[in-house]
Amino acid sequence: MLPNLTADTALAERLFEELRAATHDGVGITREAYGPGEAKAHAMVREAADQAGLETRVDPVGNLLMTLPGSDRGAKRVLLGSHLDSVKSGGNYDGAAGVLAGLATIAGMKRAGFVPGRDVTVVAVRAEEAGAWFPTSYPGSRGALGLLKPAELAIKRMDSGRTLAEHMREEGFDPGFVERGGRTFSVEDTAAFLELHIEQGPVLDAEGVPVGIVTGIPGSRRLRNARVIGETNHSGATPRKYRRDAAIALAELAHGVDDRWAELEADGHALVCTFCVLATTADAGFTRIAGEAEFQLDVRSVNPHSVDALMETLYDLVPEIEARRGVRFDLGQETSSRAAPMDAEVQAGLRRAAGALGIPFKVMASGGGHDAAAFVQAGIPAGMIFVRNQNGSHNPNEAMRMEDFAKACAVVQRWAAEMAQ
Repeated sequence: MLPNLTADTALAERLFEELRAATHDGVGITREAYGPGEAKAHAMVREAADQAGLETRVDPVGNLLMTLPGSDRGAKRVLLGSHLDSVKSGGNYDGAAGVLAGLATIAGMKRAGFVPGRDVTVVAVRAEEAGAWFPTSYPGSRGALGLLKPAELAIKRMDSGRTLAEHMREEGFDPGFVERGGRTFSVEDTAAFLELHIEQGPVLDAEGVPVGIVTGIPGSRRLRNARVIGETNHSGATPRKYRRDAAIALAELAHGVDDRWAELEADGHALVCTFCVLATTADAGFTRIAGEAEFQLDVRSVNPHSVDALMETLYDLVPEIEARRGVRFDLGQETSSRAAPMDAEVQAGLRRAAGALGIPFKVMASGGGHDAAAFVQAGIPAGMIFVRNQNGSHNPNEAMRMEDFAKACAVVQRWAAEMAQ
C-alpha cells in the first residue's frame, strides 16, 4: 500500500522564481553550459536540497546528485532529474522543471517521514543544451554514463573558443574522469531514470491535457552545412534560360521535400522536417541573382524508416535540380542520432500512477532530444513525462502553469514511491 504523499511544490515554485531572478539576461533566461549561469543555478538548487536535509554531492563532470536515502543503500537507486542549463535568452522551465520536480518529490517524501526501500536520487545534469554552446550532445549525462569520448573534450564552446575540458576545469571539475572511462551511473547501480520536461510543442495545450507520457525520443538525420552553388549575375540582364540561380534551386528542393513529408504523413508516418536555415549568402543583394545559398536540415522521427524515406527523396531530388537549374549542391557531412524508445515498464508505471490519481494524460512521442536518450543508450530503463506548456520552448515566453506542474509532480512521486518499495 503506497503512503499518502504530496510533493513540495511550494519549494519548487520558490526556486523557479529565484532561478529566474538570478539568470535573467534582460530578455530571457541564459544559463550557459559549463558557465556562470548554469553554475549559479546548480549552487541555488544544491543549497535548497541541503536545507531540506537531503544528501548532496557533485560528480567529477559537474552533475549534482541530491539523494533521499533508502533503507537498503546497496539496492539499485531510482533516478529523477533533468538539466539546469538553457539556450541563450531561453525560458525558465525547460530543464529546470525536471530538476525541481524531482526535488519537490523527494523533499515531500522527506517531510512526510517516508523512507523508501532504495535510494531516490535527483540529478541536475550539466550541459543538456550543449547544442547551443558546444557542437555535441549531452556531455553531462554521457560523461556520467561512460559514453562521452575523450576526443570530445577538445571540442570548443562556440561563444568562448575554449574547449569542453577547459570549461570543466574552470568550473572545478575533472575531465580526466572521462579519459579514465569513469561512470557515475550504470545498469549495475541504477534501476531506472525518469525525466520530467515541459512539452516543447503545442499538442497538450491544444488538446486540453495536463500531462504526457512519452513513448520515445526521436532519432535524426541532419545536414548542418549544406550549400547550393550557382552563378551570380545581373537580375535585369540575364534571361531565365541562362540563369544558375542558387536561391530558386534551394527553394525547389525545400518545396519538394515538404511535399514528400506531407505524403509520408498521409501514409501514417510520424516525423518532422525543418529547414532550420534557408538563405542566400552575405554577398547576395538587390539586382543580383544569388550565386550561392545555404541551408540546414533537421529530420526527426522515433521510427528511423520514416527519416530514411524522407532523406531518400532529398538525395533523389538533388541531381534532378542540379541538371535542370545548372547548379551544384554541396551537402556537407551528414550527422545522425539514434531513436531512444522509453522503457515499457516505466511507461506502464506512469500510466498506473496517473490513473490512480485521476490525472488525464496523453501517450505521445517526444519531438526533441533529452538526457533520457543517453540513459537508454547506456542500457538503463528510462522514461519521460511531459507537462503542458504554453508558447513553446527555447524562448523567453515559456508559460507552464503551476497547477499542471503539480499534477505531473504527483505522478512522478507516486511512480517513484512504487519503484522504491
